[in-house]
Amino acid sequence: MTGQKASHQSGHIVRPYGDTTGDGMVQLSFTLPIPHSKVAEGAAAQLANKMGMDPALVVHSKPMGPDFTFFVVYGRVHHLVDTSKVEVVERDFPLLSPKEANAAIKRSLRRRLTVVGACIGTDAHTVGIDAILNIKGFAGEKGLEYYREIKVVNLGAQVSVPQLVDRAIAEKADAVLVSQVVTQRDAHLLNTREMSAAFREAYPADKRPLLIVGGPRFDETMADELGVDRVFARGTTPADVASFLVHRLAPLPTRPSAKAS
Repeated sequence: MTGQKASHQSGHIVRPYGDTTGDGMVQLSFTLPIPHSKVAEGAAAQLANKMGMDPALVVHSKPMGPDFTFFVVYGRVHHLVDTSKVEVVERDFPLLSPKEANAAIKRSLRRRLTVVGACIGTDAHTVGIDAILNIKGFAGEKGLEYYREIKVVNLGAQVSVPQLVDRAIAEKADAVLVSQVVTQRDAHLLNTREMSAAFREAYPADKRPLLIVGGPRFDETMADELGVDRVFARGTTPADVASFLVHRLAPLPTRPSAKAS
């Protein structure tokens, strides 16, 4: 199970809010490969208009070197959003404290749970993987290294997929965590698909470690499409990841339902 897709049930129709309720005003920023000029500002307004902003007002423009211009455009859109049709991936497992996660792992596995983490391909941005794995953690939460029942192997940046597979096999990894920040030309998606294919080739289906990917540009609904067990997007904390690992690898006992009196 790769996460519970759920629709918001309120059935409420909403439109953007700018100066007054329901006025449809939005702000949009983008860069055009045009030198800064009046023509560039006209091109930005034209683009925003074609995107559905009417009227579209260029409120800020700034040269980005000699050949590019950055714009902020403010204007009205007429689209509506029906929140009853919004699909999101809800957390389908309890959020545990480090003490609770450690106790569950010790009780269920009777050994430490091994996690191998890395940034794969040419991605050299380790901030994300370090925030989850390193003891200093993120957003006031300590990373997985703080959990005494979790063994963390952080391979760092620019790790090739074969290196990751080999190390996961050598460490007898229960889970593999991959962080991808570089997204140009969908590099994060291509790298993830390559990684998941390599693990499926290297392991029998019932022996493969959990494959988890994360990064600011991932869509949490794409786990099945990417061939991984879970996708974590921006805002993920170490407790989210630790709780998911426990949920999948060392599940808590099911509480008996209360009997009717």
